Amino acid sequence: MENGTSLQTEHNRTIIAGIYKSGEQIYFINEGFEVERTVLERGADEFIFIDVQMNNEKYMRAIEDIISRKIDGVILCIPDQKLSLWTVTKLRDADIPVVATNDPLINPNGTLIAPFVGVNNRRIGEMNGDWMANYAIKSGISDHQDVGVLILTMRMVTSGVERAAGEQERFKEMLPGFPESRMFHASYNGETDKGFSAAIDVYAQHPEIKKWLVMSSNEEGAIGAVRALEQIGLDWDSCVVGLGGYLAKDEFKKEYSAMKAASFFSPGVVGRTAANTLMDWINEGKEMPMEQLFNGVIITKENYKEVMGEYAD
Repeated sequence: MENGTSLQTEHNRTIIAGIYKSGEQIYFINEGFEVERTVLERGADEFIFIDVQMNNEKYMRAIEDIISRKIDGVILCIPDQKLSLWTVTKLRDADIPVVATNDPLINPNGTLIAPFVGVNNRRIGEMNGDWMANYAIKSGISDHQDVGVLILTMRMVTSGVERAAGEQERFKEMLPGFPESRMFHASYNGETDKGFSAAIDVYAQHPEIKKWLVMSSNEEGAIGAVRALEQIGLDWDSCVVGLGGYLAKDEFKKEYSAMKAASFFSPGVVGRTAANTLMDWINEGKEMPMEQLFNGVIITKENYKEVMGEYAD
């Protein structure tokens, strides 16, 4: 895959671009590889992978570049959904079809304005909340006075908000008596270092909490929370649930990690579905479904190899 945001003009070739908000993250790398493989199999001549590094200006330049290049189609994960209308208008005027993945393109009312392929974010969050509540019950710590819950939320995208909401709602359904005073929230942008900073700030503000139950909006946030627990020496009595599984697998390979579970959803399935949706339109004029959602499955140290398959390596 080529990587960049400056594209040269090409003629008489079918070229597909993939624009990803954080192209260094393993999930998007894996999704991009599957998109590339699928579009080339379906007749495209080239796939160009563009990492905009969570930067809105780089993202807008990338959109302008693919328009000037007259790219035949684009699959993208937007860094900021406030740019959704701008994106769809620009691409529509240039007659470039688009499929959004992971974070949908929406209007100010939250309505989809372009085809979307991703996971059922509320359901994924509920799975994590359910697993965490069961962990607290089975381990016997749900009634401990020094236990706190932290939910890290990516508030700039609806996927992050929906996942966190599902986590909190299901946890509270399972443990209705858990005190609100010991449920904490913090925001981050989806990157590991920002998750670390958000988590360690909360930990520092509440020294009375000795056992943390942490859920997040993505895998990077969960890893940041784990590293923060390790730094302050509370990881052995705490539990973190990841979301994605692509970093959790490495934690499971260790003798011990506070990350004890994660909800896994396949980047290959998302990428392949998005690519086929786009190529169906380009090759056959087949109408693109507005929304295609997938569920996940909880993985642990015991089952991750079987569930993740090739992504467990």
